[in-house]
Amino acid sequence: MALVAGSYERFIWGFSLKTLTSPSATATGAGASPSETLTLAPLFSYSAHTGPVRCVAAAPRAGLAASGCADDSVRLYDLPSAADLGPLLDPSAAVSALAFYSRGPVPRNLLAACDDGALLLYDADGFALLATLRAFPRHEAVEGLAVHPSGRVALAVGRAGALAMLNLVRGRRSFACRLERPASAVAYAEDRDGGDRFVMAAEEKVSVHDSVDARVIHQMDCGRRVLAMAPAKNGVLYTGGEDRCVTAWDLSSGKVSSRIEGAHATRVKGVVVFDNRKGGSELSNIIASASSDGVIRIWDIRTIGNGKPTPLAEANTKARLTCLAGTSLKCKSQKLHNVYSFACVLKE
Repeated sequence: MALVAGSYERFIWGFSLKTLTSPSATATGAGASPSETLTLAPLFSYSAHTGPVRCVAAAPRAGLAASGCADDSVRLYDLPSAADLGPLLDPSAAVSALAFYSRGPVPRNLLAACDDGALLLYDADGFALLATLRAFPRHEAVEGLAVHPSGRVALAVGRAGALAMLNLVRGRRSFACRLERPASAVAYAEDRDGGDRFVMAAEEKVSVHDSVDARVIHQMDCGRRVLAMAPAKNGVLYTGGEDRCVTAWDLSSGKVSSRIEGAHATRVKGVVVFDNRKGGSELSNIIASASSDGVIRIWDIRTIGNGKPTPLAEANTKARLTCLAGTSLKCKSQKLHNVYSFACVLKE
């Protein structure tokens, strides 16, 4: 597993989640059984941009990551080699959201949303600019972006309170409307029964909508402003924000299923969920969270109740983190195969 975090101080950090095996502290003799612990090992640290990093994205199973910044650029990274691949300079405004997507098993496209209301569509093989889509007028910035698992459509929310649907096959906007409250993020999700949903965060509220007709199914009150959310495959949505907690919501009932109280000492700025498509992996029970004081923590969702479990691993970047993303990282020294990651980050 690899994590990528961006900061207000222009830095990008990369970490890999490694499994360390050591002799059990309680067992002695030749028959001592080994114990396993997790650690976040640094992959890289780059002063990649000339302004605050506003968003990051990681491509499932492709070993790629990208960061977007207020300096009107997108920067690319190769995770297995920990290499900075350089910038994409096509954006004409600050980059506010990024998403890798595909209609196949490996992501083939990168979508970059900008403060001038444009969405830039790249081919992930060579990163040629394929098209520029207009989500909103130039005066309305894109705040959040989500691509449907089919890779055919995307949703974008604007800073002035608009919602747009874009047809990624035809390369045009197919629908737009005004919301009652401006949303800061949007994500596609599934409920327990496999129902196709999308969720939007607006201040302290998160609304669950039917993807077919956009009707509101649930509206969940998080108490404080939501700054990060990530859907999981089991019909659960994880949120974090100014309450400093990580909360798991049941999308079928709209109620809290569990919560990590005091997950961080400051605001939660990013949440990543790792889902194993085939099931049976320990990594399918892991989530990651990051806070504005620079701390990244790894949690086992099986230990989450209504208290504060002990993190499985932790890293401190000592910076003001703004965003977090994660994906699988193929490496012989790590048990990190068949992992799929969802990340949806909200800006401050």
